[in-house]
Amino acid sequence: MKNSMNTVKGVAAGMAAGMLVGFTAKALMDDSKKGLKKKANKVMNTVEDMADTVKYIFK
Repeated sequence: MKNSMNTVKGVAAGMAAGMLVGFTAKALMDDSKKGLKKKANKVMNTVEDMADTVKYIFK
């Protein structure tokens, strides 16, 4: 059971990192700095919510 929990945590961390890199790269292509800041905050909130959900699932 512990091995599968570690696998799921690793997959979730990888997905979060991939989303963060993807959204950041997309936001960097935009010209607006205001848009970049807004999107970066949105990405961080999404990653934080996902981490909380994963933590709740494995309690």
